[in-house]
Amino acid sequence: MTFMPQWLRRPPILMSETPRGPWGGGGDDGGAKDNGARNPWAVPPGGRKSTAKPTALDEFLKRARGGGPGGGGSGGPQFPLGANARNLWLIGVGVIVAVWLIFTSLHQIGPQQRGVVTFLGRYSGELDPGIRLTLPAPLVSVQKVDVEAVRVDEFPRDGSENVLTGDQNILDLAYTVRWRVENPRDFVFEIKDPVETVRATAESAMRAVLATTTLNDAIGAGRTTIEARVTQLMQQILNDYEAGVRVQGVSIRQASAPASLIDDFNAVTAAQQEAVGNLNNARSYSQQVIARAQGEAAAFDKVYEQYRLAPEVTRRRMYYETMEAVLAKTDKTIVETPGVAPILPLDRARRLTEPQTTTPATPAPAPEAGR
Repeated sequence: MTFMPQWLRRPPILMSETPRGPWGGGGDDGGAKDNGARNPWAVPPGGRKSTAKPTALDEFLKRARGGGPGGGGSGGPQFPLGANARNLWLIGVGVIVAVWLIFTSLHQIGPQQRGVVTFLGRYSGELDPGIRLTLPAPLVSVQKVDVEAVRVDEFPRDGSENVLTGDQNILDLAYTVRWRVENPRDFVFEIKDPVETVRATAESAMRAVLATTTLNDAIGAGRTTIEARVTQLMQQILNDYEAGVRVQGVSIRQASAPASLIDDFNAVTAAQQEAVGNLNNARSYSQQVIARAQGEAAAFDKVYEQYRLAPEVTRRRMYYETMEAVLAKTDKTIVETPGVAPILPLDRARRLTEPQTTTPATPAPAPEAGR
């Protein structure tokens, strides 16, 4: 290194170093060596421009902020990627809104359905079958109700249930209830759980009717009457509830004695049938006796009429007929005529009444000669 005198050096203004100012000394380090305040116009440490190349992430971030490929936004008219992204977002939001409007504003109501419309949770009307247009959700909500299908509920859900009849007997019962929706508005708004309400009403009505019915009627010919009474009582209760339900009918599938008591019930049934048979036989015999008595009374009336016309002749005729009827069973005949033996055995009559037996014929003895 060559040392030069002080007077041979160039002035500081011509040197690359920045002259020392009031904020510190010059130099490339901006006066950092002097530990003073930095010069605001000094070159920052590390040079004026970084020689490192921007990465792909840096380019993407610059494009997203609206800058060009080289940064700074200079270089003539450009089409920033941020504007395209905003347009894509707007298109996507528009598609979502359109789909939301289509799916919540258009409603297809089937031929057997009715649409119950609520505006902000309040009932506002009904929709008839077809494609209907309403305000979008959540302003308007549409609930579809099937008003044509007949629903069938089986009671009980599994097995059978025991019901107490009016004559304090236990009945093993199973039945079905058919119903449909008549008023969609009442069906949706008036009761909380329509299906369970219908089931509870059916069970209550059936027990109320059977509480006034005997066991014989329940398991016999009284089923039709029970079904009609249960249907009427169910409809009356549901109308009081304003449930919007029409009961189509009730059918009893099984009505018999419980399995544990089936033998006792069979014995009781057999005794009842025997009692009915004996009663029928007694009635038949009484009718026969009455008919015979009535016939005899009619015959007596006729005889009395004849007796009034000819008392002596009728009296003698009655006497003869009576004696004929009495003596017909005897083997003796008593004749009260003068000159005739009072008792005359009738062997011949006895032989005629007795069964005939074949006996070998005995040859008659030959007559003696000379006689």
